[in-house]
Amino acid sequence: MFMPSETVTRKLNYGSAINEAFTQLMKEDKRVFVLGVGINSPWYIGNTTGGLVDTYGQDRVIDTPVSENSITGIAIGAAAVGMRPVIVHPRHDFLLLAFDQVFNHAAISHYMSGGTTKIPLVIRAIINRGAEQSAQHSKSLQSIFAHVPGVKIVMPSTPYDAKGLLISSIYDGNLVIYIDDRWLYSIEGEVPEEVYKVPIGKAAVRREGKDLTLVTTSYMSFEATGACEFLEDESIDVEHIDLRTVKPIDKETIFKSVEKTGRLIIADSSWPMCGIASEISALVSEHLFNKLKSPIERITLPEAPAPASRALEKIYYPSHKNIIEVAKSMMNTKR
Repeated sequence: MFMPSETVTRKLNYGSAINEAFTQLMKEDKRVFVLGVGINSPWYIGNTTGGLVDTYGQDRVIDTPVSENSITGIAIGAAAVGMRPVIVHPRHDFLLLAFDQVFNHAAISHYMSGGTTKIPLVIRAIINRGAEQSAQHSKSLQSIFAHVPGVKIVMPSTPYDAKGLLISSIYDGNLVIYIDDRWLYSIEGEVPEEVYKVPIGKAAVRREGKDLTLVTTSYMSFEATGACEFLEDESIDVEHIDLRTVKPIDKETIFKSVEKTGRLIIADSSWPMCGIASEISALVSEHLFNKLKSPIERITLPEAPAPASRALEKIYYPSHKNIIEVAKSMMNTKR
């Protein structure tokens, strides 16, 4: 299942990479099936499940009623008896309606059964920020789900990782929450034709540097690319780490980088309070406080619900400009 040493790659966009993972695994493994609200609608989830129902039929590509708690329970039951379901919640916000199923059943069944019951379930939760969708359709809730033992959470930012992490998630053997951001769907990158895995729990060092460490998740990893290029022209050498998996966190890669640079910025697509950025900040403060040359900085959403106004959205959602501003300020700050 891992990518061979010699492989054929071509450019795909992020959405097509997800679609290819589904297509290949459903062909290879009849235990894999997909269910969720609007999964046959491009308006809901782009091209990520396009054509699947035509190839594999409505028994394996199930467009469900709007009943998040029920369909999540159905998927958990199917996983418990050996199937490998992927349940799609096209609005991350509405996964909240399945909290009981996720927290009190899927996440802890392996533990509660003494390791005898596995729940090979993938919950795909899609972030739908922007486009005036406001506070009930724009949440990014990785921090809430990361709080619970028994959950793994991946947030791919590139087409390569979108395919490879989805495959790894489906074959992990227990609950994985796979979070993708619709703002990434049109981004293109090299993707192998073969079936391959990207390891869960391993961050990617996108760029090596010596001046400061920048840790990012999901769409903020895309924004970081432009920021790093700009900062290089300003003689600021950034080491960029794309977290890829937010639980478990790849502490080793982060610690190694911060030991080298002595500075840390974390950019995450959710709120600051009890967030992924807060967790990484705490970990580094606990283990590497004496290595820091300046205070740790977090770039997150403001402490407010998402606005409906396009003008306010431009201010509300952080971008490469925020990274640049914080990095330049950090280089002029000493602890």
